[in-house]
Amino acid sequence: MGKEKKISEEIDAEVEQTEAGEETEPAVDAESPEAMAAALEQAHEEVREAQDKLLRVAADFENQKKRLQREKETSLKYAEENIIREILPSLDNLERAVNQDHNSEDFGNQLLEGVQLTIKGLMAALEKVGLTPLASVGEPFDPNFHEALVMEASKDVPEQRVIQEFERGYMLKDRLLRAAKVVVSKGDVEE
Repeated sequence: MGKEKKISEEIDAEVEQTEAGEETEPAVDAESPEAMAAALEQAHEEVREAQDKLLRVAADFENQKKRLQREKETSLKYAEENIIREILPSLDNLERAVNQDHNSEDFGNQLLEGVQLTIKGLMAALEKVGLTPLASVGEPFDPNFHEALVMEASKDVPEQRVIQEFERGYMLKDRLLRAAKVVVSKGDVEE
């Protein structure tokens, strides 16, 4: 503490002299050449230690950078893993449906019910990752979400409304994944 106080007092004195307009000469210590050589050697040692620390930090930084890059590549490579895990039960259900006894009396109804349940399970899995179907039938035609394949006259459906859906449209979170392919009403047009 005494050494720090002495240095602080010297700095304060130099600041006061500078403020008073006096130029200060660096303090020259009249030490012996051996003491100066020892101080120089100590300074060189401190520089070597600082350089060593700097090199170690740089190496650690490079290693961290490479590790993060590998982790990023691995994450991208296996990004679909979770969604595939969610879809696998639907695939299993479809395989069970194909392997059913085709000769049973109620085969058609069982198959239809199984396929409907599989679609429901598949949609539930896809909704977990943010997929939502677009409601189109009866809605106003919107070129941002619908692709008009055909226009038909209709007495029951007003003009520019969707009559039928060929393919359902889907949103993935807040982005359009696929536009719905639809039939649009021309309104009550006599031909």
